[in-house]
Amino acid sequence: MDVIERGAGTPLVLVPGLQGRWEYLRPAIEALAVHFRILTFSLSGERVSGRRYDRHKGIDNFVEQVDDVLAAHAFDRAVVCGLSFGGLVALRFAAHRPERTRALVLASTPGPGWHLKRRHDVYARLPWMFGPLFLAESPWRMRDELRVAFPNTADRRRFVRSQMATFIEAPLSMSRMAERARLIARLDTAADCRAIACPTLVVTGEPGLDHVIAADRALAYGTLIRNARSLVLEGTGHLGLVTRPSLFAATLKAFVDQALPVERTPAPPASHPREHGPVRAGATRDPGVVHDAL
Repeated sequence: MDVIERGAGTPLVLVPGLQGRWEYLRPAIEALAVHFRILTFSLSGERVSGRRYDRHKGIDNFVEQVDDVLAAHAFDRAVVCGLSFGGLVALRFAAHRPERTRALVLASTPGPGWHLKRRHDVYARLPWMFGPLFLAESPWRMRDELRVAFPNTADRRRFVRSQMATFIEAPLSMSRMAERARLIARLDTAADCRAIACPTLVVTGEPGLDHVIAADRALAYGTLIRNARSLVLEGTGHLGLVTRPSLFAATLKAFVDQALPVERTPAPPASHPREHGPVRAGATRDPGVVHDAL
């Protein structure tokens, strides 16, 4: 199995989203590697993963993959973080492998009861026919988020060029993406939430900027999981990990420092009382600063 390893410190497994390829998380990997020892990979079924996908196992293919990544690197446990579909894998792993999960991070994860829109359900059933149409819609879905995350036109174009280069480097399989998308509606996320006892951080972008999932419904994990913390990354939508990776990495580090005081140096106590409901990070739009991160 091909595992990408970066950085040093507390081990953190980063599970990619619906695309299934780790390359699309490269900005987040680089930012997180400043604080953590990052382990990531392409999902089972991707040719470069070195693992076959067993349809009878469904999402447990990827749970086993996380297990094997930890075993291969001799880690008993790690922080497990997943983006979007990867968040559902991380949720499942934390519920069924509690002894191996130090903390859980759900980033822009489809909320309980999420299902494909009608036209996307058609796309998923006939990916070889409608896959190009789905890809053609992607720039429209990300347009508002990119304008806010990159107010400078040159920065925005640079980001788009980097994503296009990644698309050429790591081409997407519409059939494998469709298979993963169809899994989501069959998951009992509520049962998994009840089984989780580890420190949990639920991160979303702004509801008005995430046109992939309903961010407000994703925040429901903050109430379904015991003692979970919820946070909104301002100036982001669905892709805060890659559009504002430094902000995301700093926010995650603050969470881990506070949530795991026994094995890490605790963060200094906050100078203000904790707010109720989801906290908002990065309110000044400055990607290098975290405000009221937790």
